[in-house]
Amino acid sequence: MAKLGRTDIEIHPLVLGTNTFGWNTEEAEAHAVLDAFTAAGGNLIDTADSYSAWAPGNSGGESETVIGTWLAKNRDKNVLVATKVSQHPEFKGLAGPNVRAAAEASLKRLGAEAIDVYYAHFDDPDTPLEETVGAFNDLVTEGKIRHIAVSNYSPERLREWLDITERHGYARPVALQPKYSLVSRSTFEPGLRDIAVAEDLSGLPYHALASGFLTGKYRTEADLQHSVRGGSAAKHLNPSGLAIIEKLDQIAQARGVAIASVALAWARTRPGITAPIAGARTADQLGPLLASAELELTRDEADELTALSDVIGA
Repeated sequence: MAKLGRTDIEIHPLVLGTNTFGWNTEEAEAHAVLDAFTAAGGNLIDTADSYSAWAPGNSGGESETVIGTWLAKNRDKNVLVATKVSQHPEFKGLAGPNVRAAAEASLKRLGAEAIDVYYAHFDDPDTPLEETVGAFNDLVTEGKIRHIAVSNYSPERLREWLDITERHGYARPVALQPKYSLVSRSTFEPGLRDIAVAEDLSGLPYHALASGFLTGKYRTEADLQHSVRGGSAAKHLNPSGLAIIEKLDQIAQARGVAIASVALAWARTRPGITAPIAGARTADQLGPLLASAELELTRDEADELTALSDVIGA
């Protein structure tokens, strides 16, 4: 278990991503995923109010609704839910009134009294940051959210957010959620990483398996045709990307684990990273993800992977 920022909250080394819930994971299967995740000790569920507005027939909030129906039947389980604001079709941006309205809509869908971790999903340059930070702080004061976090912010804007909290005595963020993996590091390193380390912010990265590329299932052009995510993984199908897969495979075979387990375990070795986020469409897919939480890479294994990742300059 790892600490969430400067709080006393302990979180499992894997955060469950749920952007498939209510989209290509039906409610019953989503509940099975949540059952398996929590049975294995998982305790932080990550969603967003916009999941999955992109799917035909959906309007946003489907993932939260599915999680809410599960929570209604599992009040005895000690789980935390993180959700986000700014991208729902009806609640775009981070103006103060919108943040409040979106939070209240999320609470209703989740059937919860408070949101455990509430993220500013994407920066909103059209709204003064002081207004946004103040709106989040008000929700903490009122008990509607317990902790604040930011996602997809630049180092400069994150630093500005922290400065505002310091100046006004507002509740400070406890976590940040960057895009980060062996094949995609530049949005986190070095700027956000250095702030995370200095300010005790938990890095909880998404895209940790690079749209499935770091599971090892895409090794040829033909492999890309077997999944709806193949197109997103295609940009990594090059000599540098495949060299990483080869090293992951080598370590995985030596350790008796899946390639995905090694990729996620590597992320935890990096400064500023507390726990990667990974999702499972079915309960059967959870095994390798959960196994990553118990896998500790040696210094040599981690360094070899990092060196190969450095070549990409991602």
